[in-house]
Amino acid sequence: MTTDKILLVDDEAEFVEALAKRMKARGMQVEVASDGQTALDIAGSTNFTAIVLDLKMPGMDGIETLKRLKQINPDLQIILLTGHGSIREGVDAIKLGAIDFLEKPADFHELMEKIEQAKAKKLLLVEKRTEEKLADILSKKAW
Repeated sequence: MTTDKILLVDDEAEFVEALAKRMKARGMQVEVASDGQTALDIAGSTNFTAIVLDLKMPGMDGIETLKRLKQINPDLQIILLTGHGSIREGVDAIKLGAIDFLEKPADFHELMEKIEQAKAKKLLLVEKRTEEKLADILSKKAW
């Protein structure tokens, strides 16, 4: 069984530390980033089960970070969190590829459910990519 790898991106250090501690207690591998650029740097080199991304951060905000993360890897499973969100921002985030949008303080169990949904979606995407590669290989063989 593989360990879920989660990237937490939020400029509120106490919030991130508390959330990371609870996730690690459940056997998850957790990396943290306090800004969008750091998240981009980390996400480019690690395969995450899900990314939990704050919407409002100084510098690069969550929407811009989401756009750039999806450019790095369109299959990334991103859940946006915010304490200052609006329905419009949530809809925009979903249109840009976020799998969900939760308001802070997010219920921990609800967030864990969203991460499980992200994991299931990611597994389906990996399976689909594998089937496509296999079909491509088989179509090129003259058996």
